[in-house]
Amino acid sequence: MAGQTDDQNRLYQRDSKYIPRVAAVHDMCGYGKCSLTAAIPILSAAGCDVCPVPTALFSAHTMFKDYTFHDTTEMLPGYLDAWQKEGVDLDGIYSGFLGSAEQVDIIQRMYREYPKALRLVDPVMGDGGSMYPTYTEEMCRAVTNLVDGADLLMPNLTEVSLLTGIDYEGQDLDDAQVGERLGRLLDMGAKNVIIKGIDRKDGKLRNFVASADHGGVSERTELVHDKLPFMIHGTGDAFASSLCGALFTGRGLADAARIAGEFVRSAMQHTRNQPDYQQRGVSFELDLGQMTALVQEL
Repeated sequence: MAGQTDDQNRLYQRDSKYIPRVAAVHDMCGYGKCSLTAAIPILSAAGCDVCPVPTALFSAHTMFKDYTFHDTTEMLPGYLDAWQKEGVDLDGIYSGFLGSAEQVDIIQRMYREYPKALRLVDPVMGDGGSMYPTYTEEMCRAVTNLVDGADLLMPNLTEVSLLTGIDYEGQDLDDAQVGERLGRLLDMGAKNVIIKGIDRKDGKLRNFVASADHGGVSERTELVHDKLPFMIHGTGDAFASSLCGALFTGRGLADAARIAGEFVRSAMQHTRNQPDYQQRGVSFELDLGQMTALVQEL
Protein backbone atom coordinates (compact mmCIF):
# COMPACT_ATOMS: atom_id res chain seq x y z
CA MET A 1 0.00 0.00 0.00
CA ALA A 2 1.11 3.54 -0.68
CA GLY A 3 2.01 5.86 2.15
CA GLN A 4 -0.49 8.26 3.63
CA THR A 5 -1.62 11.32 1.69
CA ASP A 6 -1.86 14.92 2.87
CA ASP A 7 -5.20 14.33 4.57
CA GLN A 8 -5.68 16.64 7.53
CA ASN A 9 -8.89 15.12 8.90
CA ARG A 10 -7.30 12.77 11.42
CA LEU A 11 -9.66 11.38 14.02
CA TYR A 12 -6.88 9.81 16.10
CA GLN A 13 -3.32 10.88 16.83
CA ARG A 14 -1.26 7.72 17.22
CA ASP A 15 1.66 7.47 19.62
CA SER A 16 3.99 4.89 18.07
CA LYS A 17 4.69 3.36 21.49
CA TYR A 18 1.06 3.11 22.57
CA ILE A 19 -1.44 0.40 21.60
CA PRO A 20 -4.98 1.87 21.44
CA ARG A 21 -7.78 -0.17 22.98
CA VAL A 22 -10.98 -0.53 20.96
CA ALA A 23 -14.25 -2.13 22.05
CA ALA A 24 -15.75 -4.04 19.11
CA VAL A 25 -19.51 -4.23 19.68
CA HIS A 26 -20.57 -6.85 17.14
CA ASP A 27 -21.97 -10.35 16.88
CA MET A 28 -19.80 -13.48 16.90
CA CYS A 29 -20.34 -15.64 13.83
CA GLY A 30 -18.98 -19.18 13.86
CA TYR A 31 -18.72 -19.49 10.08
CA GLY A 32 -18.67 -16.91 7.32
CA LYS A 33 -16.00 -14.47 8.53
CA CYS A 34 -17.89 -11.32 9.41
CA SER A 35 -18.46 -9.09 12.44
CA LEU A 36 -16.08 -10.04 15.29
CA THR A 37 -14.28 -12.67 13.24
CA ALA A 38 -13.29 -9.82 10.92
CA ALA A 39 -12.92 -6.99 13.45
CA ILE A 40 -10.62 -8.80 15.89
CA PRO A 41 -7.89 -9.92 13.44
CA ILE A 42 -7.99 -6.83 11.23
CA LEU A 43 -7.85 -4.30 14.07
CA SER A 44 -5.23 -6.39 15.86
CA ALA A 45 -3.08 -6.39 12.72
CA ALA A 46 -3.32 -2.59 12.77
CA GLY A 47 -1.82 -2.57 16.26
CA CYS A 48 -5.01 -2.25 18.30
CA ASP A 49 -6.00 -4.02 21.51
CA VAL A 50 -9.46 -5.33 20.58
CA CYS A 51 -11.97 -5.91 23.39
CA PRO A 52 -15.04 -7.72 22.02
CA VAL A 53 -18.54 -6.98 23.26
CA PRO A 54 -20.58 -9.80 21.65
CA THR A 55 -24.08 -8.66 20.72
CA ALA A 56 -25.24 -12.08 19.48
CA LEU A 57 -23.92 -15.55 18.74
CA PHE A 58 -24.54 -17.11 15.33
CA SER A 59 -23.54 -20.49 13.95
CA ALA A 60 -23.20 -18.77 10.57
CA HIS A 61 -24.30 -15.45 9.13
CA THR A 62 -27.85 -14.82 7.96
CA MET A 63 -27.14 -15.36 4.26
CA PHE A 64 -27.08 -19.09 4.99
CA LYS A 65 -30.32 -21.04 4.89
CA ASP A 66 -29.71 -22.66 8.28
CA TYR A 67 -28.21 -20.81 11.23
CA THR A 68 -28.65 -20.52 14.98
CA PHE A 69 -29.04 -17.15 16.71
CA HIS A 70 -28.60 -16.26 20.37
CA ASP A 71 -29.29 -12.72 21.60
CA THR A 72 -26.80 -11.71 24.34
CA THR A 73 -28.63 -8.58 25.55
CA GLU A 74 -29.28 -9.92 29.08
CA MET A 75 -25.60 -10.59 29.80
CA LEU A 76 -24.20 -7.27 28.59
CA PRO A 77 -24.97 -4.98 31.58
CA GLY A 78 -23.03 -7.30 33.91
CA TYR A 79 -20.31 -7.66 31.29
CA LEU A 80 -19.77 -3.89 31.24
CA ASP A 81 -20.15 -3.64 35.05
CA ALA A 82 -17.15 -5.96 35.33
CA TRP A 83 -15.12 -3.73 32.98
CA GLN A 84 -15.94 -0.73 35.16
CA LYS A 85 -14.85 -2.55 38.31
CA GLU A 86 -11.54 -3.46 36.68
CA GLY A 87 -10.93 0.06 35.41
CA VAL A 88 -10.89 -0.86 31.73
CA ASP A 89 -10.36 2.23 29.56
CA LEU A 90 -11.13 2.62 25.87
CA ASP A 91 -9.87 4.73 22.97
CA GLY A 92 -12.65 3.71 20.62
CA ILE A 93 -16.10 2.10 20.52
CA TYR A 94 -16.70 0.42 17.16
CA SER A 95 -20.25 -0.89 16.83
CA GLY A 96 -21.89 -3.00 14.15
CA PHE A 97 -24.52 -5.76 14.04
CA LEU A 98 -26.85 -5.72 17.05
CA GLY A 99 -28.98 -8.44 18.58
CA SER A 100 -31.82 -6.25 19.87
CA ALA A 101 -33.07 -2.66 20.02
CA GLU A 102 -32.10 -2.53 23.71
CA GLN A 103 -28.44 -2.88 22.75
CA VAL A 104 -28.49 0.70 21.46
CA ASP A 105 -29.00 1.76 25.09
CA ILE A 106 -25.99 -0.36 26.03
CA ILE A 107 -23.82 1.38 23.43
CA GLN A 108 -25.02 4.75 24.68
CA ARG A 109 -24.09 3.68 28.19
CA MET A 110 -20.58 2.99 26.89
CA TYR A 111 -20.50 6.48 25.37
CA ARG A 112 -21.29 7.95 28.79
CA GLU A 113 -18.73 5.80 30.60
CA TYR A 114 -16.00 6.40 27.99
CA PRO A 115 -16.60 9.99 26.85
CA LYS A 116 -13.16 10.34 25.24
CA ALA A 117 -13.51 7.21 23.09
CA LEU A 118 -14.09 7.63 19.37
CA ARG A 119 -17.63 6.65 18.36
CA LEU A 120 -17.27 4.55 15.21
CA VAL A 121 -20.66 3.40 13.97
CA ASP A 122 -21.24 0.83 11.24
CA PRO A 123 -25.07 0.80 11.35
CA VAL A 124 -25.43 -2.79 10.16
CA MET A 125 -29.11 -3.32 9.34
CA GLY A 126 -29.42 -4.65 5.81
CA ASP A 127 -28.25 -4.70 2.21
CA GLY A 128 -29.70 -4.79 -1.28
CA GLY A 129 -32.72 -2.75 -0.19
CA SER A 130 -33.82 -5.15 2.57
CA MET A 131 -33.32 -5.51 6.32
CA TYR A 132 -31.41 -8.52 7.62
CA PRO A 133 -33.69 -11.34 8.86
CA THR A 134 -33.11 -10.76 12.59
CA TYR A 135 -33.77 -7.01 12.36
CA THR A 136 -37.10 -5.29 12.93
CA GLU A 137 -38.39 -1.78 12.25
CA GLU A 138 -38.05 -1.10 16.00
CA MET A 139 -34.37 -2.02 15.88
CA CYS A 140 -33.75 0.19 12.87
CA ARG A 141 -35.44 3.14 14.57
CA ALA A 142 -33.26 2.56 17.63
CA VAL A 143 -30.07 2.50 15.55
CA THR A 144 -30.82 6.03 14.29
CA ASN A 145 -30.06 7.20 17.85
CA LEU A 146 -26.39 6.35 17.24
CA VAL A 147 -26.08 8.85 14.38
CA ASP A 148 -26.03 12.05 16.45
CA GLY A 149 -22.52 12.46 17.82
CA ALA A 150 -20.95 9.67 15.78
CA ASP A 151 -17.33 10.53 15.05
CA LEU A 152 -17.67 8.30 12.01
CA LEU A 153 -20.78 6.78 10.43
CA MET A 154 -20.23 4.09 7.77
CA PRO A 155 -23.55 3.02 6.16
CA ASN A 156 -24.21 1.24 2.90
CA LEU A 157 -27.02 2.57 0.71
CA THR A 158 -29.70 0.35 2.27
CA GLU A 159 -28.71 1.58 5.72
CA VAL A 160 -28.70 5.19 4.49
CA SER A 161 -32.33 4.69 3.49
CA LEU A 162 -33.25 3.10 6.83
CA LEU A 163 -31.54 5.90 8.78
CA THR A 164 -32.85 8.86 6.80
CA GLY A 165 -36.17 7.73 5.38
CA ILE A 166 -34.98 8.56 1.86
CA ASP A 167 -36.21 5.91 -0.56
CA TYR A 168 -33.75 3.19 -1.53
CA GLU A 169 -33.03 3.71 -5.23
CA GLY A 170 -30.45 1.01 -5.83
CA GLN A 171 -26.69 1.50 -6.02
CA ASP A 172 -26.48 3.66 -9.15
CA LEU A 173 -26.74 7.14 -7.66
CA ASP A 174 -25.60 10.38 -9.24
CA ASP A 175 -23.68 13.11 -7.42
CA ALA A 176 -26.83 15.01 -6.43
CA GLN A 177 -28.39 11.90 -4.88
CA VAL A 178 -25.19 11.11 -2.99
CA GLY A 179 -24.96 14.69 -1.77
CA GLU A 180 -28.55 14.63 -0.52
CA ARG A 181 -27.85 11.52 1.55
CA LEU A 182 -24.55 12.75 2.94
CA GLY A 183 -26.16 16.06 3.87
CA ARG A 184 -29.07 14.40 5.63
CA LEU A 185 -26.75 12.26 7.78
CA LEU A 186 -24.56 15.23 8.67
CA ASP A 187 -27.71 17.19 9.58
CA MET A 188 -28.70 14.30 11.86
CA GLY A 189 -25.52 14.94 13.86
CA ALA A 190 -22.85 12.64 12.42
CA LYS A 191 -19.46 14.36 12.41
CA ASN A 192 -18.04 12.34 9.54
CA VAL A 193 -19.85 10.08 7.07
CA ILE A 194 -18.70 7.51 4.55
CA ILE A 195 -21.34 6.19 2.18
CA LYS A 196 -20.08 3.02 0.55
CA GLY A 197 -20.98 0.95 -2.46
CA ILE A 198 -22.11 3.33 -5.23
CA ASP A 199 -22.05 1.37 -8.49
CA ARG A 200 -22.58 3.34 -11.72
CA LYS A 201 -22.13 0.31 -13.98
CA ASP A 202 -18.81 1.58 -15.32
CA GLY A 203 -16.54 -1.07 -13.82
CA LYS A 204 -15.88 1.04 -10.71
CA LEU A 205 -17.14 1.17 -7.14
CA ARG A 206 -17.30 4.50 -5.37
CA ASN A 207 -17.26 5.54 -1.73
CA PHE A 208 -17.93 9.11 -0.66
CA VAL A 209 -16.54 10.87 2.42
CA ALA A 210 -17.94 14.07 3.97
CA SER A 211 -17.04 15.82 7.21
CA ALA A 212 -19.02 18.45 9.09
CA ASP A 213 -15.87 20.34 10.10
CA HIS A 214 -14.12 20.04 6.73
CA GLY A 215 -16.45 21.62 4.23
CA GLY A 216 -19.47 19.34 4.57
CA VAL A 217 -21.11 17.99 1.44
CA SER A 218 -19.59 20.60 -0.86
CA GLU A 219 -16.07 19.37 0.02
CA ARG A 220 -16.84 15.66 -0.09
CA THR A 221 -14.19 13.24 -1.31
CA GLU A 222 -14.91 10.60 -3.96
CA LEU A 223 -12.85 7.41 -3.77
CA VAL A 224 -12.93 5.14 -6.82
CA HIS A 225 -11.89 1.49 -6.89
CA ASP A 226 -11.90 -1.08 -9.69
CA LYS A 227 -14.89 -3.40 -9.36
CA LEU A 228 -14.31 -7.14 -9.39
CA PRO A 229 -16.71 -9.35 -11.40
CA PHE A 230 -18.04 -11.19 -8.33
CA MET A 231 -19.38 -10.40 -4.87
CA ILE A 232 -18.59 -11.87 -1.44
CA HIS A 233 -20.65 -11.62 1.74
CA GLY A 234 -18.86 -9.79 4.56
CA THR A 235 -17.00 -7.16 2.54
CA GLY A 236 -18.77 -4.39 4.48
CA ASP A 237 -17.40 -5.68 7.80
CA ALA A 238 -13.92 -6.07 6.36
CA PHE A 239 -14.10 -2.54 4.94
CA ALA A 240 -15.29 -0.96 8.20
CA SER A 241 -12.75 -2.88 10.29
CA SER A 242 -9.79 -2.01 8.03
CA LEU A 243 -10.99 1.60 7.89
CA CYS A 244 -11.07 1.80 11.68
CA GLY A 245 -7.70 0.08 11.86
CA ALA A 246 -6.17 2.62 9.49
CA LEU A 247 -7.69 5.48 11.48
CA PHE A 248 -6.07 4.16 14.65
CA THR A 249 -2.68 4.27 12.94
CA GLY A 250 -3.20 8.02 12.59
CA ARG A 251 -4.23 8.11 8.94
CA GLY A 252 -6.57 10.82 7.80
CA LEU A 253 -10.15 9.84 7.08
CA ALA A 254 -10.05 9.89 3.28
CA ASP A 255 -6.71 8.09 3.23
CA ALA A 256 -8.02 5.46 5.65
CA ALA A 257 -11.07 4.91 3.44
CA ARG A 258 -8.85 4.51 0.39
CA ILE A 259 -6.67 1.99 2.25
CA ALA A 260 -9.76 0.05 3.35
CA GLY A 261 -11.16 -0.10 -0.17
CA GLU A 262 -7.94 -1.52 -1.57
CA PHE A 263 -7.57 -3.93 1.37
CA VAL A 264 -10.99 -5.40 0.64
CA ARG A 265 -10.36 -5.59 -3.08
CA SER A 266 -7.10 -7.48 -2.53
CA ALA A 267 -8.77 -9.81 -0.01
CA MET A 268 -11.57 -10.55 -2.46
CA GLN A 269 -9.01 -11.58 -5.07
CA HIS A 270 -7.47 -14.02 -2.58
CA THR A 271 -10.93 -15.24 -1.65
CA ARG A 272 -11.66 -16.20 -5.25
CA ASN A 273 -8.84 -18.78 -5.06
CA GLN A 274 -10.42 -20.66 -2.14
CA PRO A 275 -12.82 -23.62 -2.39
CA ASP A 276 -16.46 -22.67 -1.81
CA TYR A 277 -15.33 -19.04 -1.88
CA GLN A 278 -18.84 -17.63 -2.19
CA GLN A 279 -19.87 -19.19 1.15
CA ARG A 280 -16.75 -18.88 3.28
CA GLY A 281 -16.64 -15.09 3.52
CA VAL A 282 -13.78 -12.71 2.81
CA SER A 283 -10.39 -14.47 3.00
CA PHE A 284 -8.40 -11.51 4.29
CA GLU A 285 -5.74 -13.54 6.11
CA LEU A 286 -3.11 -13.04 3.41
CA ASP A 287 -3.70 -9.28 3.49
CA LEU A 288 -3.30 -8.64 7.22
CA GLY A 289 0.32 -7.69 6.63
CA GLN A 290 -0.94 -4.61 4.82
CA MET A 291 -2.52 -3.39 8.04
CA THR A 292 0.57 -4.20 10.11
CA ALA A 293 2.69 -2.26 7.61
CA LEU A 294 0.71 0.87 8.51
CA VAL A 295 1.87 0.55 12.12
CA GLN A 296 5.44 -0.16 11.11
CA GLU A 297 5.52 3.10 9.14
CA LEU A 298 4.89 5.14 12.33
